[in-house]
Amino acid sequence: MALTVIGVGLGRTGTYSLKLALEQLGVGRCYHMREVLGEPTRAQQWTAAAEGQPDWDAIFDGYAATTDYPACTFWREITQYYPQAKVLLSIRDPDEWFDSTHATIFSEAWNERCMASPFAEFFRRTVYDPILEHIDDRAFMTGFFRDHVAAVKASIPAERLLVYDVREGWEPLCEFLGLPAPADSFPRTHSRDEMIARLNAGEDQSPRQTA
Repeated sequence: MALTVIGVGLGRTGTYSLKLALEQLGVGRCYHMREVLGEPTRAQQWTAAAEGQPDWDAIFDGYAATTDYPACTFWREITQYYPQAKVLLSIRDPDEWFDSTHATIFSEAWNERCMASPFAEFFRRTVYDPILEHIDDRAFMTGFFRDHVAAVKASIPAERLLVYDVREGWEPLCEFLGLPAPADSFPRTHSRDEMIARLNAGEDQSPRQTA
């Protein structure tokens, strides 16, 4: 099975809501950071990819779509490997993104916890390397976010790309994918407050279950 939809937006741009939306639309199973955290052997596949030895067919076996980390880190390679797949760039205001990440997936406590876990090498190679020393620097991080968005827009043909804010709901997503909009509400989950509460309650095994 080849990917048909590739989400290239960074974590905390509604990527978990988008995963649920794609699955609800019948696109197929959508790969997300949760897949790695739920099956630790997957981390080795991504470490190999970071070392220049990816096996995308094995990584995405059984999946029709992907969103979130770690795939968004490898967006260039994955979109080139699956040239027929449509590309979703989930976005939000860069300062809102910084505030959200700073309170959740890039907070000091969760960074320390993550780097002390068995996933440390995986996170370093697939998430942290470009940003670890600058996570608390708003100007750097918002610039990093803007650069990511600009690079995707410059690299992916407009007819293949949807730049999308999940707050827009079903209409632009379904129009882009050529699918009817469901009667049900668009899935909205993993808000900042919701995620902080879950992490503080110890409900997640890792601080990296991003949305």
